[in-house]
Amino acid sequence: MDTYEHAAAALRETDPDRFIADLFVPVGPRRHLHALHAFDAEIRRIRHLVSEPALGEIRLQWWRDAIANDAGAGNPLAEALLATIRDVRLPRPTFDNLLAARIFDFYNDPMPSMADFEGYAGETDAAVFQLSALALSGGEDPGSADASGHAGVASALTTALRHFSLDAGRQQLFLPRDRFEVAGVHLDDVFARRTAPELLMALTDLRETARDHLARARAAIAGLPAAVVPAYLPLALVERQLKQLEKDAASPFDATRPIAQWRRQLTLWRAARRGRP
Repeated sequence: MDTYEHAAAALRETDPDRFIADLFVPVGPRRHLHALHAFDAEIRRIRHLVSEPALGEIRLQWWRDAIANDAGAGNPLAEALLATIRDVRLPRPTFDNLLAARIFDFYNDPMPSMADFEGYAGETDAAVFQLSALALSGGEDPGSADASGHAGVASALTTALRHFSLDAGRQQLFLPRDRFEVAGVHLDDVFARRTAPELLMALTDLRETARDHLARARAAIAGLPAAVVPAYLPLALVERQLKQLEKDAASPFDATRPIAQWRRQLTLWRAARRGRP
């Protein structure tokens, strides 16, 4: 198994939806998306694997050093990522910024504001969309910054909404605190898992914000070269996830019901067939 095959196998295990989405990309550039997305999935799951923040930071620092020094140290996923960075001339500072932003994941500090959340999403989810678009355009700027920015916020916000119950149980708040304060929600009530009309109002507002960014992303994607559009296929799942969140809106502290795998695959297939997420 070469390094790209290892990346594909890792992605299939850690993020099967992204793995399926990448299958709609031509074979040549597909390996680059597998490497990028397997790396992203690996970084995302670190906070669930470590027992304390310092251990998470050590893992992130390993990746920062590996990318900065172009040295994978025998790690096949890192070697696949580094080969992709070299082959399509991806900007290394973008990876460093992403890894620095992910330090936030390990601590219990609440996300202060929507502006802070947008900045966090810009360095993480949006960066991955942009890197994917660059990989599909051979390293040339396809004019996708606006599409990636809105796609990143829509994706990150929907993920945070889906994980709201789990994060509250961990005394974490990845959603912007200012939106809760405006609605009259106290963090103590969130961490005590108390449902109130004010909380439901805040979560409804955040779902609407995610929908707005999704609509803006789709409008921007419509103007991109066809070869770049597959980088945004995972956005097709965001709308379905928001619909599920709306169905479960009355019980925000219950685990969000999963969407059947066949529905997720069908959603991605339909998005790929029509050429837009």
